[in-house]
Amino acid sequence: MARKLYSPHGMRWVKAVLLVLGIVAIVFSVHHIGPAPILEALARLTWWQLALVCLPYAAIMAVDTLGWRFAFPRDPAPFHRLYGARLAGEALNLVTAFGSVGGEAVKAWLIRRDVAYEESVPSVVIAKTTITIAQALFLLIGVALAWSLLATDSRVIGAMRWLLVVEVAAVAGFVGVQVMGIVGRAGRLLEWFGVVPRSDSAQRLDASLRDYYRRDWRRLSWSTGFHLAGWLLGAVEAFVILVFLGIPADLVTATVIEALGAGVRFATFLVPASLGAFESANAAAFEAMGLGAGAGLAFSFVRRARQLAWIAIGMLVLAAMGWRAKRADPQATVSSGTSSSTST
Repeated sequence: MARKLYSPHGMRWVKAVLLVLGIVAIVFSVHHIGPAPILEALARLTWWQLALVCLPYAAIMAVDTLGWRFAFPRDPAPFHRLYGARLAGEALNLVTAFGSVGGEAVKAWLIRRDVAYEESVPSVVIAKTTITIAQALFLLIGVALAWSLLATDSRVIGAMRWLLVVEVAAVAGFVGVQVMGIVGRAGRLLEWFGVVPRSDSAQRLDASLRDYYRRDWRRLSWSTGFHLAGWLLGAVEAFVILVFLGIPADLVTATVIEALGAGVRFATFLVPASLGAFESANAAAFEAMGLGAGAGLAFSFVRRARQLAWIAIGMLVLAAMGWRAKRADPQATVSSGTSSSTST
């Protein structure tokens, strides 16, 4: 009976329903706005410009990988393996958006030859925390720019302020849970109910998280700073898309648009890839900023195209790194067995 308290299948159904609702929202937006303004904006984009749009994400992934690197208490695996693991994990997070296995566990699995799970698992949690802190800071920058430099509709600023309040509250709670050791307490409660087997892994995770937050303030700051740089590069990517689509907007406007989109993606994390929510928010924001709802949907579709391209690249990296890892593991087993037999 206790095992029914948590149902992965139930969560899968919820996300599947949200996915369908997201697709319906996109169809409704296209029907409401009309395909003409959307196609008009997309027609300005050439194939080589679409290819160039995909390039900034490589730099975004690089600085985010540095953010993950500083989430370890000391230097972990080589940068190129961390980069590949993060690329594969983020792609898997989107591909398995309504599945039971996410990309965060895969990141730790792909670097297991270099870093033990006792270090890699806490680093994934810490990196998720610092990237969320950086996201809140980026949203704060977007609110400040919209408030002071742009003649932005008050509804856009109001929405961004509410998203900022929600995200700050969530970040505070997330950090508090880790520092106070609630992960281990929750693990003991689940053991008591019989949901999970008895293990001290949750307590070890608690200890690792507390040690990092209390002792490694410099690495925490570096991790947050690199992730913030990644969000700011996302604004540059948004500006490039706006230029290629012929939408009259400057870098400040692109930063506000990207900050709003980041906040929406955070608030709709249960929706697979924020499908529908991201498109609807952009259509409403572009309309409120005088750029046209059709341009907002066109911008969203180009971002989705870039996303699909990097998902494909990430899945190829996952296949390559997984194949190498499986090939190396039997060799390690054979070598360890040989050495043990020699010693006897």
